[in-house]
Amino acid sequence: MKLIKYFVLLFLFLGCNDSDEVIEVDDELSQQEMEDLQFLKEEEKLARDVYLYSYDIFGQNIFKNISNSEQSHMNSVTVILDKYGIQDLSLEERGKFSNDVLQELYDDLTELSEKSLEDALIVGATVEDLDINDLNTFISNTDHLDIEDMYQKLNCGSRNHLRSYINNLDNLNGSYDPQFISVEEFDDIVYGSHEQCNN
Repeated sequence: MKLIKYFVLLFLFLGCNDSDEVIEVDDELSQQEMEDLQFLKEEEKLARDVYLYSYDIFGQNIFKNISNSEQSHMNSVTVILDKYGIQDLSLEERGKFSNDVLQELYDDLTELSEKSLEDALIVGATVEDLDINDLNTFISNTDHLDIEDMYQKLNCGSRNHLRSYINNLDNLNGSYDPQFISVEEFDDIVYGSHEQCNN
């Protein structure tokens, strides 16, 4: 009887240790992963705020609709930040960013958006081009499946947004050349069909 109890206790002890180790390893993020998530939250906010700025000027539904989608993207990142206990560096005030690079980018993009509807659509395409490029990098930086899944869904949404901006530019006889992703990836996106992203 004592021998049986010993093996039962040993099994429980080892089982608990193995379980604890798996959880600890799975929940541990690298510094790069944490920085990527913090940056992405503000980058999605930049997209939302820039599009709201353009909507206020031109009243085009494309800006309002995609800004709503960007808010959903922000919410998705927030879920992951909260799950891993990562500080959210984003600011509540519209058009304000804790990251100086994103603040400068926002200021430059909104100034360009004021010029014309075509310029505002080019700005939209630029933001999505940048977002896709960054998400591609972030995907390569993580080995956590839940984070990668979130990145993939956001990337899917950004591809749809890019298609929408390019289609609207085409209607104005405007054009956009990719600045961040490759021409091959850009062509695959804009000549591809709308995707179901489940987010």
